[in-house]
Amino acid sequence: MTTSLHAPDTAPATAATASASHEAAALRRAARLEALLGAPHDPANPHGIAALCAADSRGELPAATERLLTGTGLAAEFVPAEFGGRLTRADLLAKVLRPVFRRDLALGFGFGITSLFASAAVWAAGTPRQRERTADLLLGGGRASIVHHELAHANAILRDELVATPDPRGGYTLDGRKNVIMNASRAGAYVVYARTAPERGPRSHSVLLLDPSELPADGIRKLPRVPTPGMRGGIFSGLEFTGCPVPEDALVGSPGEGVSLALRTFQVNRCLIPGVAIAAADTVLRSAVRAASTGRSTPVAKRWHKPLAGVFADLLACDSMATVALRSLSLLPERAHILAAAVKYVVPDLLRESLEELSTVLGAHGYEHGSPSYGSVDKLVRDLPVAGLGHAGTAACHAVIVPQLRSLAERSWFLAEEPPPELFRSGATLPVLDYRLLGIASGEDFLSASLIGSAGRLAATRGVGGQMAVLSDLAEGFVNELRALRAECAALPATRAALTDPAVVILSDRYAIVQAAAAVLGIWEGQDGADPFLADPAWAVLALSRLAGRLGIVVPDLPESCLRQVLDELVRRYRGGLSCDLDGSELSQ
Repeated sequence: MTTSLHAPDTAPATAATASASHEAAALRRAARLEALLGAPHDPANPHGIAALCAADSRGELPAATERLLTGTGLAAEFVPAEFGGRLTRADLLAKVLRPVFRRDLALGFGFGITSLFASAAVWAAGTPRQRERTADLLLGGGRASIVHHELAHANAILRDELVATPDPRGGYTLDGRKNVIMNASRAGAYVVYARTAPERGPRSHSVLLLDPSELPADGIRKLPRVPTPGMRGGIFSGLEFTGCPVPEDALVGSPGEGVSLALRTFQVNRCLIPGVAIAAADTVLRSAVRAASTGRSTPVAKRWHKPLAGVFADLLACDSMATVALRSLSLLPERAHILAAAVKYVVPDLLRESLEELSTVLGAHGYEHGSPSYGSVDKLVRDLPVAGLGHAGTAACHAVIVPQLRSLAERSWFLAEEPPPELFRSGATLPVLDYRLLGIASGEDFLSASLIGSAGRLAATRGVGGQMAVLSDLAEGFVNELRALRAECAALPATRAALTDPAVVILSDRYAIVQAAAAVLGIWEGQDGADPFLADPAWAVLALSRLAGRLGIVVPDLPESCLRQVLDELVRRYRGGLSCDLDGSELSQ
């Protein structure tokens, strides 16, 4: 018996009611999935952390949990609604997927989020027939694999590429080998970013949509599964093509459009990965609270207040940045490119640092590999670098931001208009995500404009004292940082050599942290009071103080109430079985 998460919704009458209906339906599906997966720390739960870690240690896929997810029709979340699926907005997709990622990052990738990454080019530029076939595959429980082109700084996933040689009779001949591809051994479609021109440049690659069942047996060979240090549940293997004929109708978009499609569609991947990785870090934070409070009749020891409250604030900052980026894909699709690159490396870095900070609280519990209560800790430490594609992923994001810095300094910072307030408001009316509208680096930075606006509005509260005064000072500190960045970036030489200068890369790192601060202020200002904790400045003050410390911005003395309020909320959520993200949703206990 299957339990579908996808009961049909009544067609709404207006854009506002459509948006509200989509959000309500997504939250219901997330709650159902959370309940079906059950209590993660129950050792008897076949979908709990202990069972998932056991499968991981054997190098196996968690078959029972994958069957459950297949039975729920979760793959429909990866198919746009116009093609028969449930994908309406990227921020809502992240909410639906968080119950899976809260238990196991590798499970979320292995089950099918990579199908979304693979099919993105099809949704953006595919023919009606290609979209129909891809939708049918995913809605039927099948998977699609993405075969990346090779990048500089390549790791195992991004090393090597396939070459497609045009055939005079039509179509292409495909050759090459890639040893590490996620889900290659069980995919029903391969989306291949193949080199079709020998020279480097924006027209060097094309995208091909391949059905392995239609390829000649002597043209393709599936390679054995590859053991990896992280995500070792048997989801990586390889493919080798030798003189494999590919039909002309396999081309997605136009010849030479591969790089452009990658730049446009990978924005969704870059926003979504941080958005779901937060759920995995949430589990580790809750484990740390458990370690600090179990067996104690008194409150959490004072020595753990700062790391626990600080990491909680970091998690809310990460969620703020990821949420704003995900919403921007719908609301400002032609201008989301730079923010997508920034969030892709800032959030994983902050989560990694948070894991290191929590290790002091976890102590020996951090080494309880595979245990129901603490097994997620070690696993996330291994899986998180793979999710972010490691140094190669960071380098790819730098390659988006660095070339734009001078243009941003000259044409956008302190000149651009603030984004619509709907970008920061939960429940706001947002358009449906349309891959065809995603643009490439427009040279406009709407989030920095929001930072300047927030700081200006907060300046009037500086005389109030307390947390509001500190929040105002911190906001002004980030505006001053942006002002310094404008001066330094406007002076950058207009040469390609500057793009690889480590000092320029550091400028992009500073800028990305400013973006995170802007998102925190925007989300805080966007509160409607429904959640008193998020409407209070304490969490924003603590989050911004920690971001400021990373940039060397002078941090004013924080009121004692700030740390206490954030810690009290963390303990309240832990005891009440609520998530530690912006949603504060109910969890299975």
